[in-house]
Amino acid sequence: MRPVRGVILDVDGTLVDSNDAHAQAWVEALAEHGLHPPFDQVRSLIGMGGDKLLPRISGIQEDSPEGQALSKRRRAIFKERFLPHLHAFPGAKELLAHMRARGLKLAVASSARQDELSPLLKLCGADDLIQAQTSSDDVDHSKPDPDIVLAALKRLVLPAENVVMLGDTPYDVAAAQRAGVTVVAFRCGGWDDARLAGAVAIYDGPADLLQHCDDSPLARGI
Repeated sequence: MRPVRGVILDVDGTLVDSNDAHAQAWVEALAEHGLHPPFDQVRSLIGMGGDKLLPRISGIQEDSPEGQALSKRRRAIFKERFLPHLHAFPGAKELLAHMRARGLKLAVASSARQDELSPLLKLCGADDLIQAQTSSDDVDHSKPDPDIVLAALKRLVLPAENVVMLGDTPYDVAAAQRAGVTVVAFRCGGWDDARLAGAVAIYDGPADLLQHCDDSPLARGI
């Protein structure tokens, strides 16, 4: 078993209960542009960045003028209508503090843009506890491509075989696997165990992992 020395963290759906809010913000922004994909279709793609999600639901490339306008409007709706009402999952801050107390280095790897990520980190107390962070602003391709995970890994200055990623979506699992990083998954983001296949362990959320941390891959190794 290899010891775990660092943890890469997703935020949306993993530490903060925000996946539904992101999906609804996309639905409302698209509706203002005359596009009406079902909520469930959009929700199933949350965890990807806009560079992946927008073309799938609308056929519009994010870097086109229309795509840029849609993305900008989606961010405004999210920050104005939804962000003030979001909350961290139970045990999120306590889990982060516990991992730091174990001597683990923590880095964030999120598909969110930096202007959304910063307030989300404050919500779960991660802004005071992490050593490094990456967002979709730092890379060319979002999850499930491995770019964001690789960037976080580089900032941790640790080999992939000694790092675990905590995530809640199939896109987290895929991105981490492509980066050579072991995944521990949470159900709190809305995906079932079958969709999270590939994770070495699955927990209900931060509080569940915290309760069972001594018998988890974080303590036993990977």
